[in-house]
Amino acid sequence: MITIHHLGISQSDRIVWLMEELGLPYKLKWYHRGENRLAPPEFLALHPAATAPVIEDDGRMYAESAVILEHICHRHAGGKFTVGPSQPNYEDYLYWMHFNNNVLGLFFGKHALSDLTVASPNSDRMRTLIQRREDAYYRYLDQRLAASPYLAGPEFTCADIMTMFIVAELPLFGGRASDDLPHVKAYAERIGKRPAYQKAMAVAGPAAQPPAN
Repeated sequence: MITIHHLGISQSDRIVWLMEELGLPYKLKWYHRGENRLAPPEFLALHPAATAPVIEDDGRMYAESAVILEHICHRHAGGKFTVGPSQPNYEDYLYWMHFNNNVLGLFFGKHALSDLTVASPNSDRMRTLIQRREDAYYRYLDQRLAASPYLAGPEFTCADIMTMFIVAELPLFGGRASDDLPHVKAYAERIGKRPAYQKAMAVAGPAAQPPAN
């Protein structure tokens, strides 16, 4: 059975979502953030990358959301929710599988710059660059969802699981909201009605609490 090492309020809830979509059994092991809101030492020790999510499958640890999603789908679900190189929408699938990390990079850069106490021409240029890129990414996301019901094409895939985090959860931590992006907003509402998504958020989402022992 796959063990999901779940760091509270993190991207690891998307792995729980996938398992619920696939109907696969899993063990959820919770880790609480410290007072500084960072992962505790016991979570950092799980994998050299020291990031969430981390899963354990057949004695091996796996990190990085996209890697974990592909691993689970191919190893345990016959490739369900993935798109292969021979399929016409493969390039779309690849792009949207990695879109999340591009946006997160801008998010962290934006917050790092906001903490600077002294402005400089270089920091001002970086703020302009980050804002321009962020606007372009979200504009492209809205355009894509105006043309397609799901990010990789007509069917739900892991690309949707990857991207829903920045749409529905990142705004909770100061990320860009989607109120001015009608197609993104409608997409999030539609995805949010999926039973597997609702179950995952209930047991591992930002507002979830670990079960009492």
